[in-house]
Amino acid sequence: MSAEVEKVTVLDAEVPVIFEKSSYVPIVSMQIVFRNSGSIYEDKAGLAQLSAKLLSEGTKKDGSVGFATKLENHAIHLSASTGNETFSIDLSALKSEFDEGVKLLKALLSDPNYTQEATDRIKTQQIGWLTQKKSDFDYIASLGLKETLFRGTPLGRPRAGTIESVTSITLEEMQKYITSHLGYNNAIVIIGGDIENKEAEQIIPDVLSLLPRVAIKSIPYIKPSDKQEVAITEADTEQAYIYFGAPFDLKYSDPKQYISKVAGYILGGSGFGSRLMEEIRVKRGLAYSAYGHFVNSRKTAYLTGYLQTKLENEKEAKALVQQIVDDFVKKGVTQKELDAAKEFLIGSEPLRSETLSQRLDRAFNEYYYDRPLGYHKEQLKKIETLTLDEINAFIEKHSEITKLSFSIVTKKP
Repeated sequence: MSAEVEKVTVLDAEVPVIFEKSSYVPIVSMQIVFRNSGSIYEDKAGLAQLSAKLLSEGTKKDGSVGFATKLENHAIHLSASTGNETFSIDLSALKSEFDEGVKLLKALLSDPNYTQEATDRIKTQQIGWLTQKKSDFDYIASLGLKETLFRGTPLGRPRAGTIESVTSITLEEMQKYITSHLGYNNAIVIIGGDIENKEAEQIIPDVLSLLPRVAIKSIPYIKPSDKQEVAITEADTEQAYIYFGAPFDLKYSDPKQYISKVAGYILGGSGFGSRLMEEIRVKRGLAYSAYGHFVNSRKTAYLTGYLQTKLENEKEAKALVQQIVDDFVKKGVTQKELDAAKEFLIGSEPLRSETLSQRLDRAFNEYYYDRPLGYHKEQLKKIETLTLDEINAFIEKHSEITKLSFSIVTKKP
């Protein structure tokens, strides 16, 4: 059975439900995704992520340890997490324990562990993690690129926050964030496994009716910088960490998304077959690996990539990245590259829909991006008939990707 979408009435709202039955393994999973509730909607860096951690601390009645023990005794997974645009609550369990999982989820939503003890614990953990990240040069370079590409916008803030911002976040701010962003009226439910549709239809209103109605937040589309800036961070490192990015003027709803998928694969997503890997590692030995890909979400689109190299190769590697992207736009791809990309993207398709979680994730993405279920099959057909002229005309049109900005972590002089 393939995934399907229907609407379930919860109080005064119609909640979309993505459902697929699969009795191959006696497991049931449910994910509640809240739209317009991720980190780009927070007022203080790290607030959304910290709020998700607080919601994973169990109930006030049982406490963190007591609630975790109940989950462990029934082999139930229950947690909250956040991304840039969405906030999610995940529940999974054996079919025989799923009713108990729903019971514990309802208890969590009714009585979150809004205590100072839980707040202090997660803040201490987050500050400890951020302290460790001070010596993670990949993280520092990646953060520097986001700050450079998206300066002054919600995407320019560190999603995990800073030590200063996390220290300043209060229990009241987290509680307000949860109650103002997690509502029954902005939820999408993904449920599947060894469960009947009718059972799911009964569970969903029972759970979501415990949540408030919230005002739907909105922010404008965020365009990356095209100023071609270079941010240098000096550190005690033996390698240069080079992250790069540029605008990509292609909205998530553009019908030519399938061409960008092929182009991105050829430029930097295909491992040893990609332009970046071929030119930087194979031909010149400047890096162990080099990758690049296009990011397309509802709120932004951009090219991004990274590599590590020896300190003495830093300037050459940076210049080469710029040259590779310039040549990619100017000269396009070859028929051999196009054929290899088609062969992989079409041939590996079965591997991307083997498991129930893969199929549900794909169905959710299709729904979230306003596409009909099964849209990926249409894309594959278009990829199959894509011509060299079509892809090169597409690449040539997107010369904005040559306006690269860099974030580099390198040795102190």
